[in-house]
Amino acid sequence: MTANIIDGTKLANQIRSEIADGVQELKAHHNITPGLAVILVGNDPASAVYVRNKQRAATEAGMIAEDIKLPAETTRDELSATITSLANNDDIHGMLVQMPLPEHLDPVFAIDKLPASKDVDGLTSTNSGLLVGGRPRFIPATPAGIQQMLIRSGYDPNGKHVVVCGRSDIVGKPISLLLIQKQLGANATVTICHSRTHDIETITRQADILIAAIGRPRFINSDMVKKGAIVIDVGVNRIEAPERKSGYRLVGDVDFDGVSEKAKAITPVPGGVGPMTIAMLLKNTLEAAKSYVAQQ
Repeated sequence: MTANIIDGTKLANQIRSEIADGVQELKAHHNITPGLAVILVGNDPASAVYVRNKQRAATEAGMIAEDIKLPAETTRDELSATITSLANNDDIHGMLVQMPLPEHLDPVFAIDKLPASKDVDGLTSTNSGLLVGGRPRFIPATPAGIQQMLIRSGYDPNGKHVVVCGRSDIVGKPISLLLIQKQLGANATVTICHSRTHDIETITRQADILIAAIGRPRFINSDMVKKGAIVIDVGVNRIEAPERKSGYRLVGDVDFDGVSEKAKAITPVPGGVGPMTIAMLLKNTLEAAKSYVAQQ
């Protein structure tokens, strides 16, 4: 058995095309162009790449894309002032602070400084609470992308046992909350595993849908997966690859070669969840702009 490949790039392009149509409609009917601002503090190379990809995607969708770069020594008060300035800018409808921040800055403070109405990452206490309550305003982009991958690929979570490996605030917790909701594309029974879970293999082998988001390269092997399972790999890990010019390659949290011989469907790394994350961030920005119009 060889797994079907869930092509995140193809699905993301479909969604981005839908978003571009929505942007043009908003411009035509309301003379409003959705604006996305990303604050980058410091010089982390991976973060710079992520921000560049987000901004390019926003521009291609017809949005205003603003990239605010702050030095690594930026103080809490300076970061706060930058966030406040963007919060008061009516041309910016969605905003986020790229993580990780330099060690002297508190990420919780930075996230909760964002206005909930512009928090397109869905990570503020207000938006997280709305998700818990089953009334989400903005679903965090990676969980939203995972849900859309499952729905659009024909693997509806309804009634399925979903096992999530990882309990981060960005992926593990919100995808678990999202998939237990009483709504289309959800209604799953969800189990969360993490670094303190005993006998994790016994639990992962029960999964109809297995979501790996633990940040450990190739941790999930074929012995941990039930035959015919749907496997979603959120991990992006660099490993040494001397044969490559870059000296490294990207792999997921799943041993792709082994697991793809047992699973029914699997996402690749790269080209799986990553493109969907950016697409759903743009979708949230479009929805934020629509909400702004509705309040005028």
